[in-house]
Amino acid sequence: MAPMPAESKAREAAFRNLAQMYFDRAAVRAGKPRYRVKRDGAWRDVSWDEDATAVREIAAGLVEHGLRPGEKVAILSGTRPEWVDADLAIYTCGAISVPIYQSNLPHECGYILANSESRLCFVENAKQLAKIRTVQREGFELDGERVTIPTELLVLMEGEPDGDDVVSLADLRARGRAARERAQPILDARIAGVGRNDLATIVYTSGTTGPPKGVMQTHGNHLAAIEAVGALGVVEEGEVDFFFLPLAHSFARMVEYLGLLLGTVTVFATSIDTLTQEIGESRPHLIPSVPRIYEKIYARIMGTRQQSGFLQGVIFDWALGVGRERSRYLQRGEALPLLVSLQAAIADRLVFSRIHQILGGRVRFMVSGGAPLAREIMEFFHAVGLLILEGYGLTETTPILTCNRPDHFKFGTVGPAIPNVTLRIAPDGEILAKGPNVAQGYYRRPEATAESWDAEGWFHTGDIGEIDADGFVRITDRKKDLIKTSGGKYVAPQNIENLLKTQMHISQAVVIGDNRKYVVALLTLDFEAVERYAASAGIELRDRAEAATHPEIAALVDREVQNVNERLASYESIKYFRILERDFSQETGELTPSLKVKRKVVTERYRGIIDGMYGS
Repeated sequence: MAPMPAESKAREAAFRNLAQMYFDRAAVRAGKPRYRVKRDGAWRDVSWDEDATAVREIAAGLVEHGLRPGEKVAILSGTRPEWVDADLAIYTCGAISVPIYQSNLPHECGYILANSESRLCFVENAKQLAKIRTVQREGFELDGERVTIPTELLVLMEGEPDGDDVVSLADLRARGRAARERAQPILDARIAGVGRNDLATIVYTSGTTGPPKGVMQTHGNHLAAIEAVGALGVVEEGEVDFFFLPLAHSFARMVEYLGLLLGTVTVFATSIDTLTQEIGESRPHLIPSVPRIYEKIYARIMGTRQQSGFLQGVIFDWALGVGRERSRYLQRGEALPLLVSLQAAIADRLVFSRIHQILGGRVRFMVSGGAPLAREIMEFFHAVGLLILEGYGLTETTPILTCNRPDHFKFGTVGPAIPNVTLRIAPDGEILAKGPNVAQGYYRRPEATAESWDAEGWFHTGDIGEIDADGFVRITDRKKDLIKTSGGKYVAPQNIENLLKTQMHISQAVVIGDNRKYVVALLTLDFEAVERYAASAGIELRDRAEAATHPEIAALVDREVQNVNERLASYESIKYFRILERDFSQETGELTPSLKVKRKVVTERYRGIIDGMYGS
C-alpha cells in the first residue's frame, strides 16, 4: 500500500468523532459502493450517499422521538447494514451506543439494558423482540434487587410492531425524512459538540468468568485504533472485506470502522451457514475472523486429504512440503531459489489454487483476533499461500494492542505493538498497556476499574506474555487460567488446548489440572471428520453420542492425544481424557459469542466427569 500523503494523514488525525469521520468520508466517496448485501438471491451495491441518507434519516427520527445527547441506545441484532446505520445514527445524535450480542439470552439482554440505562433499543426481528418482552414481563435481578429495564422505545428492523412502544425502522426513517429540514441543524450542532474524549459506546465483555462489564470506549479510543491499523497496509480503498462477525464484538466493530475510514466495500454475509458459498461469490480481498473458523477450514481440508486417493494424497503432501519450504524463505525475508520458485508455481497450480478459489481467488490477507490461533494452523495457511495476520487486544483496548504486519510477521506471536501503544511486562509476567486506544474504565463499576487500571494509568490485561528482541509479543496464557498442579508445576492450558484442536477429529478441548495431581482434558468431537473416518473403517454410527462412547473412536482420539503429549513436558501431558456427547455451543452457555470456551461453566457442568478422572 502506498504511503498516505501527509495532508491526508493530518486530516484523518483531526477527526473529532466517529460521526464526523463517517460523513466526511461519505462526502468524498459519493457514488462509490459502500457495502454489498444479498437481497432476493442477488447481490446489491449500496452507495456511500445512499447509506449516508439512511443514517441521517434514522438520526432525525431519533431526535423527533426525543433522544438527547449523552443518552444510551442499545442495538440487539445480528450483523447487517442496519446495525451499522443505527450505530452511526446514534453517534450523529450525540448519544451513546450499547451493542448486545444477538445470541444473548433474555436475562443477559436485560442485565445490559438495565446496567447501561439504555432508553431506546434497536431490535432486529421478532425473535430478538421476544427476549425484550420476556425481560419486561418478568423483571430482572440486578445487584440483588428486582428491577425493570428502563427502555421506553424499541425500533424493529424487520417485522411488524407488537405494541405502542415499538416503531418499525422504516417508519422511524419516514418520520426522520419528513423532519430532515428541521432536524439537520440540530444534528450538525450535536456532531460539532462531540470531541475525542467523549464517550461513544459502552461495550459489554463476553463474560467468560462472570457478569459482563461495560467497557467505556470514547470516540478518540476508536479513532486512534483505526488510524494506527489503517497505516499498516492490511486493506486498501475499494477492496472488498467479507463480514460475518458479530458487530457487538469489538474486533468486528474495529474492522467495520476501519472500512469506513479507508473506503472498503463491505460484503455482509447472509448467515453463518452460507459462508463458504458467499465468500466464493463475493471474492473478498480481506477476511477478518475468529480462530474457530480457521480451525474448521483447516480440519475440513485435512479431512479431504485423508479421504483422497493414493495419488492425490501424494501430490497434496508434496505440494504442502514445497509450500512450507517457500514459507520458510518468506518468513526470513529471503528471495526464493529458482528451484523452489518453480516447484511452488506447480504446487499452486495443482493444489493450492483450488483452496484459493473456494475463498474467491482474491484474498490478500486473513486477519485473526478474539482468541489465540495455533501456530500450526497459521503455518499451514501460509504454506498454501494465504497469510493470516494475528493481532491481540481486548475490549478494554478498543480492541487492539499488537498486530503482525503484511511485511513484518512472526508465526507464534501476535506481532509488535501498533503505533502509539506502549507495552511492558510486569514482574509476574502480566502484559501492561498504555495508549490512546485504551478505554476509560467500566461503567458503574469503580472497584473493577481500579483493579484493572493502576494509579500510573497502566491497564493490566490479565494475559501472561513476553516481548522478544524484535518487539514481537507472544501470549502464553491468561493470568487467571494458569494451572498450578499439586506438584507445584505451572501449566498453560490454552497452549495445550490449541494443540489438541489441530488434531483432525477433535473439535473443542478444555484442559483441567489446577491443584490436582496431573492434567486431564474434556474433549468434543469434530463429528463430520469422525463420520468420514467411520465410513472408511466400516463403523456404523447413529449420532454424536454413540461416537463419543464407541471404543474405536476412543482409540482414534487417544492416538491424537498421544501425538500432542509427545510435544509436551511430562508434567503438562494429558493423563486422562473424556469425550463429551455433544459439542460446546452458545445456546447451552458454554461458548461466548466470539466462540471462546467459558472455562468456569464447563468445569462446573462436567464436575462429575472431571472428578471421575481423578478417582473422586
